[in-house]
Amino acid sequence: MMPTTRRATIRAVLAAAAAAPLAQPFRATAAQPAAASREATLYKNPQCDCCEGYAAYLRQNGYQVRVVPSHDLALISRQQQVPQELEGCHITMVDGYTVVGHVPVGPVNRLLAERPDIRGISLPGMPMGSPGMGGPKAAPFTIYTIPRESGAEPAVYAVE
Repeated sequence: MMPTTRRATIRAVLAAAAAAPLAQPFRATAAQPAAASREATLYKNPQCDCCEGYAAYLRQNGYQVRVVPSHDLALISRQQQVPQELEGCHITMVDGYTVVGHVPVGPVNRLLAERPDIRGISLPGMPMGSPGMGGPKAAPFTIYTIPRESGAEPAVYAVE
């Protein structure tokens, strides 16, 4: 039989070891956003295959994606206050942010982890080699902010 003080010490060490992982608060990183932010709704033209490719890409990266076919993408862009020069072929809503176009998952995860005071991010157009698009990547992708304030200038958010 162990002395009482030794038993108490062992219990204290075991309790501290069991509680240690909980002592560190969870912080999402660019590679791993918070679990609650993994649900996305992607609005796309009903005939667009590359948008389906982007939805599949997000799913492969751990997102639960609901695809909503729509002939009103211009209206959705206006409602989300996406400047015309930042429009893409689809719009994804994820955890309160607007993600326009074929944005790689790294900047999306970073957006959800950092939670900047912007409306969202955009990779304008349909660049070859971007997620969901075919072909080789011809140049780095420049992802822009969608400012929260109307009339504010977009800024470069990431280059991949």
